[in-house]
Amino acid sequence: MNRNDLYDIAESWFQKQDWKPLKFQKDTWKAFLQGKHGLLNAPTGSGKTYALWFPIVLNYIKKNPQYKTKHKKGLKAIWITPLRALSEEIRQSAERVTLDLETQMTVAIRTGDTTTKARAAMKKQMPDLLITTPESLQLLLASKDYPKVFKDCTAIVVDEWHELLGTKRGVQMELALSRLKTISKDIRIWGISATIGNLEQAREVLVGTDTRALQNSTLIKANLKKKITVKSIIPKKMETFPWRGHLGLRLLEDVIPIIEKSKTTLLFTNTRSQCEIWFQNILEKHPEYAGEIAMHHGSINKETRNWVEQAIRNENLKAVVCTSSLDLGVDFAPVETVIQIGGPKGVSRFLQRAGRSGHRPGKESVIYFLPTHAIELIEASALQQAVKLNTVEDRIPYLNSYDVLLQYLTTLAISDGFYPDEIYTEVRQTFCYQTLSKDQWQWLLNFLVMGSQSLQTYDEYKKVEIEDDGKFKVNDRGIAMRHRMQIGTIVGDVNLAVRYQKGGYLGSIEEYFISKLNRGDVFTFAGRNLEFIRIKDMQVHVRNSKEKTKKISSWMGSRMTLSAQMSHLLRQELYSSFNDPKDQSPEIRSLAHIFERQRRESIVPKPNQFLIETFKTREGYHHIFYPFEGRFVHEAMGSLLGYRISLLSPITFSLAFNDYGFELLSDKEIDIQQVLDNDLFTSSFLLDDLQKSLNATEMARRKFRDISIISGMVFTGYPNKAIKMKHLQSSSQLLFEVFRDYEPENLLYQQAFTETFQHQLEEGRLRLSMERIARQEIVWKPCKKATPFSFPLITDRMSREKLSSEKWEDRIKRMTAILMKK
Repeated sequence: MNRNDLYDIAESWFQKQDWKPLKFQKDTWKAFLQGKHGLLNAPTGSGKTYALWFPIVLNYIKKNPQYKTKHKKGLKAIWITPLRALSEEIRQSAERVTLDLETQMTVAIRTGDTTTKARAAMKKQMPDLLITTPESLQLLLASKDYPKVFKDCTAIVVDEWHELLGTKRGVQMELALSRLKTISKDIRIWGISATIGNLEQAREVLVGTDTRALQNSTLIKANLKKKITVKSIIPKKMETFPWRGHLGLRLLEDVIPIIEKSKTTLLFTNTRSQCEIWFQNILEKHPEYAGEIAMHHGSINKETRNWVEQAIRNENLKAVVCTSSLDLGVDFAPVETVIQIGGPKGVSRFLQRAGRSGHRPGKESVIYFLPTHAIELIEASALQQAVKLNTVEDRIPYLNSYDVLLQYLTTLAISDGFYPDEIYTEVRQTFCYQTLSKDQWQWLLNFLVMGSQSLQTYDEYKKVEIEDDGKFKVNDRGIAMRHRMQIGTIVGDVNLAVRYQKGGYLGSIEEYFISKLNRGDVFTFAGRNLEFIRIKDMQVHVRNSKEKTKKISSWMGSRMTLSAQMSHLLRQELYSSFNDPKDQSPEIRSLAHIFERQRRESIVPKPNQFLIETFKTREGYHHIFYPFEGRFVHEAMGSLLGYRISLLSPITFSLAFNDYGFELLSDKEIDIQQVLDNDLFTSSFLLDDLQKSLNATEMARRKFRDISIISGMVFTGYPNKAIKMKHLQSSSQLLFEVFRDYEPENLLYQQAFTETFQHQLEEGRLRLSMERIARQEIVWKPCKKATPFSFPLITDRMSREKLSSEKWEDRIKRMTAILMKK
């Protein structure tokens, strides 16, 4: 059967659905059937899934002309999804194609939720089309005789590649792909990506650095104009001195009419705690929504999440309050409107969420922006510009993640074993390990066999044996079992199951939150008020409570920071406050009273200016700096500047920072002119000063905990007998100190510092920020009191003090009243 006949099969199927295949879908079919690798870039809801399921099935038909009557069983294609929640949707699409084209191909899902019985059945006979996650794919590589499973596989599709790129899960995928390319000579590697800036690099990371593979790959972009309408919910009344969270729930009544006029509305929050709070408040103020509103986040049990997703499809829900758990690829036609609560901090995340509405080709996506404090309206205006300019962030790939490589090598060693020379060649063809030297490779092999130089006297670190023929193999069943339990790169706090005393499962919660509760305490979780009874066998036993409570479940996820693109757009919108009002966005015009007060007390910086404010209160001397670069950069810059100032004269600071600036608070005044005269904003000696300024060793020690777990040095425990996080921390700290004192050249020890600077403190972005500030006119404004720009910083620091929320709000009101006096 020639290609034209295959295209006819696909096009006739589309006609039966009253659809017409789009150009990017046809281009993908053609490239795939020509044997090419590739990356498909298309907006959410445009039909990306059918762009790749079809050529996979058509390729099978081409190879098996009698496909309707004869069928050779075995794995033919793998579809990787980063979220288990997406797998059912993908399965339905695949089955629709395979059944309608009358093939006998089978489709199955294998994730952490798959039953033991279903996994055992797959062990005997794999499906033709397998939908799985990066972690489950690694588990398959940990199986005996795994090359037989994959040898006839013709395709692997990595969905939502932008979500994996720039993470260790992405590195995990790179390594798996390097192995599959060797096992199956006919395999085609494809990625699907929606919002991403560095598409060419994303393709290279996916396909690998092998020249032949790269030359035989393509980048296909869907030239679809997706209309996205962004509307800001502008408060009728705003404080002149804004503070974090002061708007938020005050705008709840502005949200209700939006919900009313749509079939279904998704309300996206940035954290699970915020999700719980909004859900509770909507039900409290509008009990008529009971049964018509639901909540969806990653810690709620799978059955509830599945029920919510199906209820949206069935148009049974008016609104769902959710987190990033609904960011990706779930197709909900009834969703007409999305509301973003608080700044999403990144353009890509915002566009991804906007795409949840109007999730059909040609349909308009409508997203409302609800600010949680006034200055977030500048972010809203910046997002409007991002949509107009089609600006999206790059995803920066990891390099030399030794912990992930050690985990992968152990995975190969517990299955069939591996020969180092063969695997070294494969690993070097990945983007992450393209510069891996022979010496580094030998160090990693020694680590597997001996547990590194300083640990070689301890048998527990000697996991891999070298057999007579040079094969590296794990022969200890206990080591193999523990490794399989710990495969993965997502390391967080220990999660405890939340159950009713009689056994009903509600979801999972982190150990650190529960550890603060006493028996009888009431807290909110999964939309219910629950009384804490006890912890038993790593389970939190609870019962329903009618008591009201202000204890909302919280999780240790770090606060998000503004991306580089968002920071740039935010500064541009800030500068637009100097334009004629008719040339300003509605959001900027609504902040006129804040800008007016800011100019009266200080200045609003122009494009060529960098603002420093100083003033004194009873707390001490406040020194405020405004780079508008995001909280991660500000944390590093604040520490760096504090260190450099302390070299001029001994002084102690406390540091506070948000996305707009940072504060150095001290008991004595800084001579700002001396700071400027000594060129303290220079990017010279940046890395050296940064290491001295921060407690870099402490930050690296925390980072090392994750590295030691991923690499397998520290075992996290058996099911229902997980080791407490504080014990994991102390075990990894002990190893960290051993390496620091006796083996500083240890690659994992060095990796902890590299990741701290490159990923946590964004050293590269910090350098660019310092260079930008060095070119600007630095304007120092001695102020008499706090300004509208500095007020959010001061109150944010206060919120971390040991005050109840009532006292905190009362104190802020008193401060605002004093500041508003002429």
